[in-house]
Amino acid sequence: MMLRYAFQTIKHRKAGFVGAFAALMCAAALITACGTLLETGLRGRIAPERYAAAPLIVSADQNVHQTTVKHKGGGETKTKHKAKPVAERAWLSDTIVGRVAAVDGVRSAVPELTFPAQPLSGGTDATNGTSYGHAWESAALTPFTLAGGRAPKAADEMVIDRPLARRAGLRPGDRLAVQSTRAPRTYTVSGIAAAEGGDLRQQTSLFFSTAEARRLADRPGQVTAIAVVPERGTDTAALKTALSRALDGTTAQVASGDDRGPVEFLDASGARVKLISMGGAMGGTSLLVAILVVVSTFTLSIQQRHRELALLRAVAATPRQIRALLGREALLVGAAAGVTGALAGLPLGAWLHSRFVALGAVPATLERVTGVFPVFAAVAVTVLGAWAAARISGRRVARIRPAEAMAEAAVERTRPAWGRLIAGLLLLAGGAVLVVVLSTLRTEPASTPVTFLAVVVLATAVSLLGPVLLRAVMVPLAVPLRLAGPGGRLAAANVRAYATRMAAAVTPLALLIGMTCTVLFVQPTLEDAARAQAREGTLAGWVLTSGGPGVPSEAAGLVREVPGVTAVTEVVRTTVRVGLDTYVAQGVTPAGLDRTWDPDLLRGSLQGFGPDTVAISELAADQLDLRVGSRLRLTLGDGTPAALTVSAVYGRGLGFGDLTVAHDLLAGHMDNPLATTVLVAGLPKGDAARGAGRAALTAAVAGFPGVTVLDPAGADRLQAERGQANAEVNFLAMGLVLAFTAIAVVNTLAMSVSERIREFAMLRLAGGTRRQVLRMLRAEALTLLLTATVLGTGISLAVLTAFSAGMTGGAGPSVRPLLYGAVVGAAALLALVATALPGRSVLKVRPVEVVAAR
Repeated sequence: MMLRYAFQTIKHRKAGFVGAFAALMCAAALITACGTLLETGLRGRIAPERYAAAPLIVSADQNVHQTTVKHKGGGETKTKHKAKPVAERAWLSDTIVGRVAAVDGVRSAVPELTFPAQPLSGGTDATNGTSYGHAWESAALTPFTLAGGRAPKAADEMVIDRPLARRAGLRPGDRLAVQSTRAPRTYTVSGIAAAEGGDLRQQTSLFFSTAEARRLADRPGQVTAIAVVPERGTDTAALKTALSRALDGTTAQVASGDDRGPVEFLDASGARVKLISMGGAMGGTSLLVAILVVVSTFTLSIQQRHRELALLRAVAATPRQIRALLGREALLVGAAAGVTGALAGLPLGAWLHSRFVALGAVPATLERVTGVFPVFAAVAVTVLGAWAAARISGRRVARIRPAEAMAEAAVERTRPAWGRLIAGLLLLAGGAVLVVVLSTLRTEPASTPVTFLAVVVLATAVSLLGPVLLRAVMVPLAVPLRLAGPGGRLAAANVRAYATRMAAAVTPLALLIGMTCTVLFVQPTLEDAARAQAREGTLAGWVLTSGGPGVPSEAAGLVREVPGVTAVTEVVRTTVRVGLDTYVAQGVTPAGLDRTWDPDLLRGSLQGFGPDTVAISELAADQLDLRVGSRLRLTLGDGTPAALTVSAVYGRGLGFGDLTVAHDLLAGHMDNPLATTVLVAGLPKGDAARGAGRAALTAAVAGFPGVTVLDPAGADRLQAERGQANAEVNFLAMGLVLAFTAIAVVNTLAMSVSERIREFAMLRLAGGTRRQVLRMLRAEALTLLLTATVLGTGISLAVLTAFSAGMTGGAGPSVRPLLYGAVVGAAALLALVATALPGRSVLKVRPVEVVAAR
């Protein structure tokens, strides 16, 4: 019976349920989109390309392992094994090639070399993937066959793949410059190769003679991987087992099938973890925001039906029946909205994934997965969320006596409910605790989720304490509103009398402003502090940078020979692991380091800095409990262990990374050993002298395409531009949540205005004009906007200040005034439009008709 009543209620009050349907549908779409990202990270396929013709691939273990043993009572122990991927490619000893070839069933074991090799013409771009160099002997792994020309024999010859030849208009005999791990070199195109299964989509392949490939890879005695070709009729699974047994005791691993893809595309394998983290963080934040918005929407919807529900109580409906009616209505609306939103979330997830690929946050080699689990999860969460929101929002009207319900339907109670007040205070205290905890967190992975959780928790506290806060805000605003004329006086009276209803509109507005400001300013806060430290610590007068893979050591060598140059510091950057924890590391050439770099030494010295020493940031020293003279055991980017002595502790860790080691130590274990920047000191000062010095440096690096000479200010601007590009990923990740919140603002305000048609009619029958009613609505909207701006700004400022204190050591978040003004202006536009349009619509109906109909 209650289900039939629920159907009838929805049928006759379509307008009243549209707002709840819209909120739930958007929530379902958002959860589905985030769910597809999470599922792609968990189950996304990484298909092999170059290794397609090799059934088995032997490669080095790409993880750092840690085993911990916990002793329990009674002599029991618990062993836990964890593994984390390294940042660079781990290489194999070439002695393993012979061991693999000796296994029964192996027809051939082909050593593979993979290294960066960027054509300096030919237009390789994101759509063609990254460009790699290989030895021609490994062409059979795809297989590549010559479509023209011949295989490379001399050191200055190479074979290019067909897509590159087509893009660059190259043919055998043409010349092409290539930037690899050494100085750029021009090669003769001896042949053009075509992949047998079709052109490779994710990478460009350049093939060199074996000797030249080994020189460019610069890994003596090592290979990237070994491709195994079985004897005819050999069972692949049995051969894989035999190879694993033969390689026991080494770091080598055997991959087959789709497991070959992660070996070929290390970035895609690492992107799994990133996508899982990103999808989980987005999904969790979306869920919390959705719960807050949906509960706020249902609260407003039930407040608008207070009179109807009170009449049901008056004609003997029991509290249980009221709860059942509200619950079934919510289930029906939630089911319809959940299915619609989940289906809409699938293309939304596809678009989101494509944008992440375009921005470089997710490699195209990680194939997107679209399964049923995100859809089912979104529908289930939406239905259960709608039911819970309806039960929470309707608990009071279902619990109180019928006479009280009728009285509250006529006039809103002025005293706040104690349960709501206590819950709001508890959440406010919880938000304050999160803010305090945030101020102690000093790593980005730890602080980021706490940052957005604190915003949502504080916004939820504002939602519960909204009526009290709104009445408090009205104390200073009462006088200016009265001076604004009849519309202002009516607005002031309405806000005081219907504070609970008005507070439902303040919540999404405050959340929108608070969340948007946090998203926009959290990254600049960190980047500005890092750039400030880098500016203060860079003593060099000039900086070499590259628009390509990096600055070769040969370029730095030529700069050292420029008259007047006293020090040149090559800088490479990557990440290393201490235990399983990741730390940003930079490698610097030690000679003349004190003339180009000032890390703000706190303890120790850089005198004698070399391949056996490490300088660490104050943060890393505190986390690892290290001091000058301590031994630090770490794992370099390619998995090679190292033990270094701490020689200095410095304060500018944000600007220069957690660890600083010798350049050759770090670069020798990186896929791309080219310098990120080169610091140059010693040239004369003064405008004329600087111009001459710049010209001399530019002439010295003229033979290195893409290498440019910048002053420190120009290098700082370039760093800011790169930081902005990285921030786009974060903006996109949280943009959907902000869009959902903006929709909720419009939805809530439109619902609030549309249901006041009788109130507006009575005002007009009492002598108020249409213009006066619209002025009243505008004054109300501006009052709510001012309240939401104060609350949202306060939430964001508290969270950003705590974030800044923890991450930078100073309580000074970076706020862009124009951007902040744009946020408030956009919120104002949403509030005024969402109020004015439905207001004008309901005022078109004649007041007498409204009263007669109701």
